Amino acid sequence: MLKRLFGSGSGRVAGERMYAAVVSQARQPAFYARLGVADEIDARFELYTLHMLLLVMRLRDDGEAGREAGQALFDVYVAALDDTLRELGVGDTTVPKKMRKLGEQLYGRMATYEPLLKAGDEAGLSSALARNVYDRPEASEAGLLSVYALKARASLENQKMSDLSAGRVIWPNVVEGVAA
Repeated sequence: MLKRLFGSGSGRVAGERMYAAVVSQARQPAFYARLGVADEIDARFELYTLHMLLLVMRLRDDGEAGREAGQALFDVYVAALDDTLRELGVGDTTVPKKMRKLGEQLYGRMATYEPLLKAGDEAGLSSALARNVYDRPEASEAGLLSVYALKARASLENQKMSDLSAGRVIWPNVVEGVAA
């Protein structure tokens, strides 16, 4: 009981390692230069959220240990959002309101993307990504991002939990198959 109350620290470390892998991938220049994602805070939030969801979905496949690892990743992600708001100069009294709004967006994206990813629904995912990542329902680049996300989901399925929780996440090439 005390371990659960105070935490062992290993979950937090695993969450931080996985979060670093998410951030590193979401910052790949190809998303911005080749897939046309705007290099702005809102679009970066969308890419971080997509990658975090992909990894959490995979972690949940490993039962209780995976769910705990996914929760650790999620907790680090939320803490990073809070830190980012503060670094951007959002005042202490405003942070909770902004966090609530970000939380609603985060859960909304998860509720939208997860069934589409599970079903392998490229067209539906493309439509959702066009609205959320590109903020343009007709964004043709969203189809390429949809293909990438589905490849990432498939790639993660074949990776060991021990590697993932150590932050050794292998993501697919962002621009594989994308014309120059």
